[in-house]
Amino acid sequence: MTIRLPVSDRDPSRADWMELFFDLIFVALVGQLAHGLHAHPGFAAIGVFLALFAAVWWSWANLTFVVDVSPQLTRRGLSLVMLAAMFAVGAMAVAAPEAIGERAWLFAAGNAAIRIVLLAVWMRLSWRDGVASRIRISSYNGFTAVLWLVSIWVPEPAGYVLWAVAIALEVILLVTTASRWSSGRFETLNVEHLSERFGLLVIIVLGESVLSMVAAVSEAWTVAAGVVGFLGLVTVALLAWSFFLFGVDAMQAGLVRLRERRDVRGIRDTVAFLPFVLLAGVTAVSAALAEAIAHPFEPLPPALAVCLGGGIALYYATNAAISRRYGDPWPVVLRWGVPAVVLSLLLVPIGVVVPAAATVACAVVALGYVIPHAEVSARRRARAARA
Repeated sequence: MTIRLPVSDRDPSRADWMELFFDLIFVALVGQLAHGLHAHPGFAAIGVFLALFAAVWWSWANLTFVVDVSPQLTRRGLSLVMLAAMFAVGAMAVAAPEAIGERAWLFAAGNAAIRIVLLAVWMRLSWRDGVASRIRISSYNGFTAVLWLVSIWVPEPAGYVLWAVAIALEVILLVTTASRWSSGRFETLNVEHLSERFGLLVIIVLGESVLSMVAAVSEAWTVAAGVVGFLGLVTVALLAWSFFLFGVDAMQAGLVRLRERRDVRGIRDTVAFLPFVLLAGVTAVSAALAEAIAHPFEPLPPALAVCLGGGIALYYATNAAISRRYGDPWPVVLRWGVPAVVLSLLLVPIGVVVPAAATVACAVVALGYVIPHAEVSARRRARAARA
């Protein structure tokens, strides 16, 4: 089926400025959530962070995808959508430090509001596609928005259960109905826009990590803190190097292959599910580095040692999983994925024994081995492809 696209005044293959403006609010929200790991470095805080981050990531992924398959949105229409979403995410950001507490009502209200925005866009896009489409749209964002609103007046912890039910319902609907829903959307799926949006979001999240380290060095203001801050910056820079030299181009090429194969599950996994794990890992690393800067001569708390080593391991394990979903053969993926994950996980036991400064130095050494190894593998693949 061929879809005739209305004329729009924006380039749907490029991220719009208002989308980038929206990302600033989103990353402020991520920073607010990560603050809990700084203030209360325990395993319970990690669990709370992951649960809340899942909710906010799901909103970002849904909003990005509906914009991607809506090329008919004009610049002004897109701006209105993004501004409305910004107010919803802003409410969530304000609520984030006490989202499991006295500000839970505001966090729920923000989640309900962004789903109402999504509902409006989906209705405009797909309401005419039949009764089944209307039921799915109403359930996916309409009914779940009601659940978030009802949770405002439900006492704890039952309100949190409603949050989990709302997200679970959306995930189940996505998994079970994606094939039928997507049959008419492949023609409007823009992989250039998706890869650019995700790459720009990673830049901003990494930037938030740098900002948190700068703030930690400024607050501690000692030579040791400065040294660890430098090592932390090198760590983040090496992660950025590996992503932007290998990940962005691979993402666009991989999404093209998935679109050509009409692989709905592959697109779903690499756009909605796996990036959550990658960004959660980056944010966890940021929390551990800030703690190392504040207390360079003490071992990291066990939870933050897990954040550092486990966060880097998640980063590379997720990239390996995405590469496999794009069709890269197992030997190629395992050649760089196994050393990256194993060396990263070794930082966990090291972190609880040696001073934090030494642990961060070990992280730099580990990444200093992994990235040149990946460079060599990439050049070998390029030469083989040319041959």
